[in-house]
Amino acid sequence: MIQQLPTETKPAVIYPDSDGQPMSDNTEQFRWIVIIKENLEILFANNPDVFVAGDLLWYPIEENNKIRQAPDAMVVFGRPKGKRGSYRQWQEDNITPQVVFEILSPGNTVKEMSRKLLFYQRHGVEEYYIYDPEEVELTGLIRSENRLEEIEDINGWISPRLGIKFELTSDTLEIYRPDGQRFLTSVELDGLREQERQRAEEERQRAEEERQRAEDAIAQLEEERQRYQALIALLREKGIDPEQL
Repeated sequence: MIQQLPTETKPAVIYPDSDGQPMSDNTEQFRWIVIIKENLEILFANNPDVFVAGDLLWYPIEENNKIRQAPDAMVVFGRPKGKRGSYRQWQEDNITPQVVFEILSPGNTVKEMSRKLLFYQRHGVEEYYIYDPEEVELTGLIRSENRLEEIEDINGWISPRLGIKFELTSDTLEIYRPDGQRFLTSVELDGLREQERQRAEEERQRAEEERQRAEDAIAQLEEERQRYQALIALLREKGIDPEQL
């Protein structure tokens, strides 16, 4: 009798959905992460094949859960929108996130940022933007062959992939959509929504007033017509032919 040796089963690799690190270190960093991520969502809302995420772990290599990064915001062209616990590249047609953003905080170290740069460069990112809200400094890098090269003049730069424009003022960064609309905070967006609601209400009230004026005018004309008909009837009762007057 031939004894069959048991086959060794390879343990399944687990890809955690969290690296245990906070999304942000302070309110300003968090605010900028939300502004960029949410406005990119709005920008590509009607394109089903653009996936936008914030602070999502990206695993570029199958069966290696040590090589990973969680960009503050990333954009992937060619992948559908939808829920994900992490971005496992081999399950996404092996498409690399083309654009990533990092928002600096005082806790970021040179070593950490250098490691992120090497990761993004090694794994095919096309555009990499780093914003420091404390110093109001924006750094942009764009792929040239196998390297991410710094963009020399970032002020006024338009992203080739996103079509958005970056403008630095003395106290902040402003980002503009291709249609010229500025990236807005949720509070600003709600303010615009409220303005639009008030404008629509004012338009409704004006339309209602115009309708009421039209109805009043019609009623007045009807009243005058009835008085005219009554006068005609009265003249005829007195033997007077109105047509002969």
